[in-house]
This record gives sequence, C-alpha cells and structure tokens, in this order.
Amino acid sequence: MDGKLKEVLYLSYDGMTDPLGQSQVLPYIIGLSKEGYRFTIISFEKKEKFEESQTEIRKLLSENNIIWHPLSYTKWPPIFSTVFDLLRLRNKTASLHKKRKFVIVHCRSYITALVGQWMKQKFHIKFVFDMRGFWADERVDGNIWKLSNPVFKVVYQFFKRKEKQFLEQADYTICLTHAAKKEIESWELVNRTKMPIAVIPCCVDMNLFNLQNTTTTALEMLRTRLNLSKNDYVLSYLGSLGTWYMLDEMLDFFKELLSQKPLAKFLFITGDNPELIQQAAIKKSIPTDSVVIVKSPRSEVPLHLLLSDSCIFFIKPSYSKMASSPTKQGEIMALGLPVVCNAGVGDTDYVVRKYDSGFVVQDFTIASYITQIEQMLSEELNKEKIIQGATDFYSLQNGIKSYQAVYEKVML
Repeated sequence: MDGKLKEVLYLSYDGMTDPLGQSQVLPYIIGLSKEGYRFTIISFEKKEKFEESQTEIRKLLSENNIIWHPLSYTKWPPIFSTVFDLLRLRNKTASLHKKRKFVIVHCRSYITALVGQWMKQKFHIKFVFDMRGFWADERVDGNIWKLSNPVFKVVYQFFKRKEKQFLEQADYTICLTHAAKKEIESWELVNRTKMPIAVIPCCVDMNLFNLQNTTTTALEMLRTRLNLSKNDYVLSYLGSLGTWYMLDEMLDFFKELLSQKPLAKFLFITGDNPELIQQAAIKKSIPTDSVVIVKSPRSEVPLHLLLSDSCIFFIKPSYSKMASSPTKQGEIMALGLPVVCNAGVGDTDYVVRKYDSGFVVQDFTIASYITQIEQMLSEELNKEKIIQGATDFYSLQNGIKSYQAVYEKVML
C-alpha cells in the first residue's frame, strides 16, 4: 500500500451502540484502520442504546481516526420506515462522497447493499457486499415475513432479486460460513461464472476472551455471589434468546442433565427478562433454584462463562441458518469450554468435530440428549485444543487479515 490512506465508507443498518456493533463491527474496522484505510461509518442507532453508549463509542472512534455519522433508526411503520431510512442513507452517502472520494463502499447486509449497489453504478467505486446471512430467507424462516401476506411476499421476492444482483455486481462478497458459500455457488447466476466470495465467520477477541485475564479470587467471589457451589455442574447459555434460540429444547436437555446430576445449575448470562426464563423452567417442572439468571457487562462475560462446565446453544435449524455463524461459539471455545449444540446450523457442528470442542445433538429427542449428556459427563475434552481451535477458526486477528486481503484484491 502507498502512503496515502484509502477512503472506505462503511454502511451498517445495525447501530455501533448495539452490542452487535461493538463486538462484530468496530473491532474489525479499528484493526483495518491501522492498515492504511480511513473509515467513515454511517450506522442507524436505536434511541435508548445511542443515549446510553454514544459518548463511549465517539471516544473510541476518535482515538482511532474513524469518522462516524450516526443516523436515527426508524422502526414504524414497517417497510415504509425502512424506505425512509434508505432515502436518508442515500442522500448522506452522496454528500459525503463529494468530500471524501471513497474508493470502497463496504455494506453490511442487504438493506445497506441497496445503497452500495447504487453508489457503484453512479460513482464507479468498489462495492463489497458483506451479506452476513441469507437475510430475506431468515425473515421468512423466523416468521417475521409471512408469505401468506401479499405485501411481505412482494418484499421477499424483491430482496431475492436484489440478492442475485448484489452477488453478480459486487467486487467481492463476504459470507459467514463455508456451507453458505457452497450453497451460493450452486445458484444460477447469470452475469458471472465465478463470483469472488470470502468466508469470514463471526470472530472473537482473543484478548478479551482469555483465561489469563481471570483470577481464582475473582471467580470464587462471583461463584459465591451467584450462590453456586464447586460441586454444581454448571451448564450455561450466553446471550439473548430472540427468534432463533430454542429455550424449551435447551431446558429439556437440562432436565435430563438434572436427572443424572441433581446439583446441576443452568446459568443464563443474558439481558433478557428473567421472568420469561423462570416461567418456561417452571412449565418444565425444573426447580427454580436450579436456574440462575444474570446480566453481565461485556467486559465481565468471560468471567461469568468460566463458572461453566459446558455451554449450550440450540438454534432452530432451517434453510437460512446454513449461513449463520453464532458469535458465542468462538467466545466459548476461546476459554477452552466445551460447546453443546445442534446439527444443521452453518459450520457449527463442523467446527465442533474438527477441533473436538464439544457435543452435537442430531435431533431434539430425549434419546439424543441422553447420549450426549453421557458423553459430556464421561469425557474430558482437551482445553488447549479447544482454545487452539478458536484461534485457528475464529480469532479477530485472522478476521482482520481476511478483510484486508479482500480490500487489497478489490483495489487491484
């Protein structure tokens, strides 16, 4: 690279004050800004999160010479609010381009790619389509867009057409899983026989999720505060539950674990409403004192996770989920902890098998749970091997290098 900084416009419909923006956008941009790129970010911020975190985010970005133009996220009415946001985004990008002369527009997911595609056509700048998952199919699989509703059917069909155009017209596409890349390459796309696609999973900050940061004293103090005993077998769940995570099935798994380990505890590290989790547990006849729910700031998540013997996440398997990369998998593995997950979601079970980093249930039956619980309680997995797997597959430094390689290729 020459001495002149390359101007990159980064567009995100997720906010930088959202947890997702802080864990899965900013670390990459900060890393890339040290490699000769000057970033301008336009993101859509939700009012409450923005008021809570904007000072901290502004300081972080200023320290790294990153320009930020936050726009307010419009939620209502559906569809029309998104069109309104898109018009604002398009106007903002055009005015900024006059001043900064961007060489790359990097679009996170499908909404912002509509503007990225337009910028490529109008200003002839390089367009990076960071598709994340199969967004339109996720909306249908998650019952957010019901195709029985003619409006949602039209919107879905529109985005499936645009998805094809983004893939054909992008100078580079980035997806999260090898399963998604293989699927895309099987699609009939007209204008290009070979599309440049890079696989970059959701990465983990190995400096934050690091065993060396935790002292035995801090761990014991937290254990006492949460009323956990060293004799308890602790199964944990990290993050919000939302549309895709299968609370009932995870509680069924825990109930089977309780039958073999009566002192087991299910630790939820989440900002979700504790009452919803407790009510679901009560319906399963799980004792309330076996379920522990705690909200943790991101900086203390590793400490909370390290109370665990193993960590579980079940995700609804569906067509769109082959393109998903759960952030929590890398974070759990970085601490040397075993994962309990289900098959059929992105590269999740492939990673578990490759690095011997946990246990995979093939289906959501009691028999399948019992098989994996017996293995889980009898096998001691190699902590160092699990951490090495996180380093190989999920490390933030590898992710930054992969993004840098994409940028260098599109700049040729």
